[in-house]
Amino acid sequence: MLDATTRSGGTATVLPRTAATELAVATPVTVPAVPPGRAARWGSVLLSPWARFSLLVALLLAAVSTVLLFEPQRLLADGWPPQLSGAAAAVVFAVAYGLCTVAFVPRPILNIAAGALFGSQLGLGSALAGTVLGAGLAFGLGRILGQDALRPLLRHRWLKSADGQLSRHGFRSMLAARLFPGVPFWAANYCASVSRMGYLPFLLATALGSIPNTAAYAVAGARASSPTSPAFLIAMACIAVPALIGAAVAWRKRHHLRAR
Repeated sequence: MLDATTRSGGTATVLPRTAATELAVATPVTVPAVPPGRAARWGSVLLSPWARFSLLVALLLAAVSTVLLFEPQRLLADGWPPQLSGAAAAVVFAVAYGLCTVAFVPRPILNIAAGALFGSQLGLGSALAGTVLGAGLAFGLGRILGQDALRPLLRHRWLKSADGQLSRHGFRSMLAARLFPGVPFWAANYCASVSRMGYLPFLLATALGSIPNTAAYAVAGARASSPTSPAFLIAMACIAVPALIGAAVAWRKRHHLRAR
């Protein structure tokens, strides 16, 4: 059978339909590669472990600078602002307490300030709420921004021992650290955040273990104007006795820690 061009008397020929189809299939189709966008590259850099750890360091430095600039210790000398009183003042103090602990302000100073400003009971409640809030903030910051960068560095035997203790026995280890002074509050927070300790056991151990020490400092602050009163003397004894017990336990355990 002749095609249409041959019947019309033309000289051009047309390829069979099957040959044209094979030629089209055999011709490779190349799709130009799309280079990764700049936003994706910057996103991977900003989400890297060391970038997040750098952000954590920057936030902590900013917090410390803010504390040094505003000098919250002036509350002990100048008193609480008169426009704030009662429960509202205690809530504001608890929030400020938590932020100050993240910025490495020692808790004994804050506990004494709570007792001096609000009395024993309200001061204890405000200081304890601030303690849990500050611990939760520090733990969350360390877990989100610092854990991935710092865990590969846990190669020293003491660091491995502390990490294993917090990861396996987190609640009782943190409870002991809060009950017996010796480990700084901020150090315990960030060490726990780098370990595999759970968030809820950490907060529960912090709340329960901080009650005796916080109460003693709050009572001492409330009774500071009468240092010979029985309440003040009992509070100071409650501060000194756990410190001595913690020092004795650490002294007895020193050989066990060295052996690990």
